[in-house]
Amino acid sequence: MNPIREILAKQKVLIIDGAFGTELERKGYDINDSLWSAKFLMEKPEAIGEVHKDYLEAGSDCITTASYQATYEGFMKRGLSEKEAKALIQSSVKIAKNVRDTFWKDVKNHAKRPKPLVAASVGPYGAYLADGSEFRGHYGLSIDELMIFHRKRLATLIEAKPDLLACETIPCLLEAQALCKLLEAFPTIHAWVSFSAKDGVHINSGESMRECAQFLDTQKQIIAIGINCTAPHYIESLIGEIKAVSSKPIIVYPNGGATYNALTKTWDGLSKSASYGKMAYVWYKKGASIIGGCCQTTPFDIAQIAQWVRY
Repeated sequence: MNPIREILAKQKVLIIDGAFGTELERKGYDINDSLWSAKFLMEKPEAIGEVHKDYLEAGSDCITTASYQATYEGFMKRGLSEKEAKALIQSSVKIAKNVRDTFWKDVKNHAKRPKPLVAASVGPYGAYLADGSEFRGHYGLSIDELMIFHRKRLATLIEAKPDLLACETIPCLLEAQALCKLLEAFPTIHAWVSFSAKDGVHINSGESMRECAQFLDTQKQIIAIGINCTAPHYIESLIGEIKAVSSKPIIVYPNGGATYNALTKTWDGLSKSASYGKMAYVWYKKGASIIGGCCQTTPFDIAQIAQWVRY
């Protein structure tokens, strides 16, 4: 069962959520940490639930778990046992599913929308390094080494039974290939893969978006291909690059347009314009059918998308 296809059969766009870490920051929480938003799985899980709830109320058809930076290696560096790390990683899915199920119990929330999905976030190896590597993509690792890094966490997230996986902010084709190879051990699981890009043609490693989409088009378990955490002004061009070689649904969730500073773990420069909903409509017209936001976007931005999707 392809959960994305089911929703897109009923409405023109599947709306995903927006930023997680920067949304926690906007609420007054300190995310300047190597675990980033994943530290709240340990310290304040109710804060994670708040963000999920805000996005569902804004109109999201899919919420993404707070597991982007949640890894065995990261938690065990903090002195946790492997068993404790596993419980925390799986708690990201449980929190999201509980918030979604509570939201859906209220029949008023059924109007003009499908039951929302929960996508388990699988961040790149670079997110664990916490040095901005996901915006460069040159790890110096082989496909086998990347598979070793991702294998246990992937299995742990799948065991918690999300609706699908969100393999996101992937900066190089090799990492996407490693994840696809690992997914073969779980043939009933679906995933999207979204890359971080440095311009309108290339992902952050310098490889072409077209080459990446061409590969993913051959992967049965990948049910959407796209771009996230990339400046909004590159999105139209990147949609065209994917469309040229794939007929799979295209997912886009750019950031606000600022640049990530790995030293300070903050975003520098100009943030997004106030017309996120209008930009999203242009991306839809260009060919994207799954749309949301990444760093610096907010529930207000998602609500703008829901306005033209549903009304």
